[in-house]
Amino acid sequence: MPVVNYTRGGRQWRPRFMESIDANRCIGCGRCYKVCGMGVLELMEKPFEGKDEYGDDMGNKVMSVANPANCIGCGACERVCARKCHTHVEL
Repeated sequence: MPVVNYTRGGRQWRPRFMESIDANRCIGCGRCYKVCGMGVLELMEKPFEGKDEYGDDMGNKVMSVANPANCIGCGACERVCARKCHTHVEL
């Protein structure tokens, strides 16, 4: 039987835990990293992407799920992601 949690206001709430980040959508902005107080995420190298319009190397870092067991299922990272590249699951 699934565990049902309640907010302080009495609403039902089910945690959704971080499963993965789509590296093809992630731009490495770090918003999710900044809101996660549990150390779930870290920046990782992405395969070389080529050059931008100025001839500079394009961004080659993206977020990764480094410590999934630390996730408490709050969903803050998912809410701040402009690219919607996070996948979360209920346990």
